Amino acid sequence: MGAEKTDANNIQSKLGTYLPLLWLFSIPVLNVFYGRLNNGSGDVGNLMTDLDNLIPFIPVFIIPYLIWYPFIFGMLIVMFLKDRAVYYRSLIALCAGLISCYLIYATYQTTVPRPPLIDDSWLIGLVKLVYATDKPFNCFPSIHVLTSYIVLKASYRCSFERKARTAIVIAAWSIIISTLFVKQHAILDVAGAILLSEALVFTLKLVRFSNRKPSKEARFHEL
Repeated sequence: MGAEKTDANNIQSKLGTYLPLLWLFSIPVLNVFYGRLNNGSGDVGNLMTDLDNLIPFIPVFIIPYLIWYPFIFGMLIVMFLKDRAVYYRSLIALCAGLISCYLIYATYQTTVPRPPLIDDSWLIGLVKLVYATDKPFNCFPSIHVLTSYIVLKASYRCSFERKARTAIVIAAWSIIISTLFVKQHAILDVAGAILLSEALVFTLKLVRFSNRKPSKEARFHEL
């Protein structure tokens, strides 16, 4: 009887340890607002520049574009296992970034012209799938870029081996540049997302250290 009670307590303890992972559901919950805003109602701006027009459409980049969701969730889970504080700060920054993006979308909609898709290759099929499920609005700033950049910065606070860190950097930047090569975003969308990410990270640092005396810990560091 005592052994059974001990086992039950151990199971409860393990479940309690992983309960904070349920906060990850805040991301898909917030994502509901993306669909509500992605309609192009009202005046729609266009931030395309001459430099954007020089960037070619490269279908193969639809692959890193699509690994974005599993990359973000996978990295947050790994951070949870490696450093709980980094996990919480990253998730807060990410959710704050999503809310900021939705507020911008609600007040200033932008669009990106999409290229004609005449090929029947499987890569073009994936691009068509993305285009069909995601209307060409909610562009500035790019959520793909914002979340990937936040996760990339946070990864520097965790003790990854060199190969793992290299893989994370490659994956994050592949996702970021893929937004340009599959014509989902303009350069200003990318720049705006990176600036917003930096602002959120900086704000979290201020909140973290506002009630502490200056110390070595308060020097510039990644998320």
